[in-house]
Amino acid sequence: MEISSCRRCGTCCKKGGPSFHSEDRFLIEDGLILSKHLYTIRKGETVHDNIKGCLCPTESEIIKIKGKHGRWTCVFFDEHENGCEIYDNRPAECRALKCWDTRDIEKIYACNRLSRKDLLSEIKGLWELIQDHESRCSYRKLRQLLKQSVENKDEIQLMLAYDKEIRAVASEKGRIDPEMTDFLFGRPMKL
Repeated sequence: MEISSCRRCGTCCKKGGPSFHSEDRFLIEDGLILSKHLYTIRKGETVHDNIKGCLCPTESEIIKIKGKHGRWTCVFFDEHENGCEIYDNRPAECRALKCWDTRDIEKIYACNRLSRKDLLSEIKGLWELIQDHESRCSYRKLRQLLKQSVENKDEIQLMLAYDKEIRAVASEKGRIDPEMTDFLFGRPMKL
């Protein structure tokens, strides 16, 4: 039997939250989806590309909806009802995804991705802090250090320590909700 409509099985929601695109900007800016429910995959970070089916460094930044309870399941997926808690305000990828026909999602998957710069560049102080973190903790720089030699061990450790410390300082001194740090600074760096 061929599937031609959603069966509300929840499989797509259990495989991770969607990425955001330019047309989703209003969802965040209007507070329909809060920043504490988001995280950033930074440029150069190694991820599983669902379309290519492989692990590779991202070519651009990707903002995504967090999972819940330490799993990939979208934070807005209601497991009891097998439905979406934000269905009327769901992102473009959710609207485009049809498990029985992936052509629409494949068309938009890597196009017009929303970035932190799109959302935060007008917030003086915070944006500069994010840029400073990016320059000190870029994945490009980390890859170069890892390729060069064991002598870079201290520099790598400093980079990882800064990535960890900036989150604590932003929360304590900047009074930023700790749940927002994965959105502001990306996921914590790990080797």
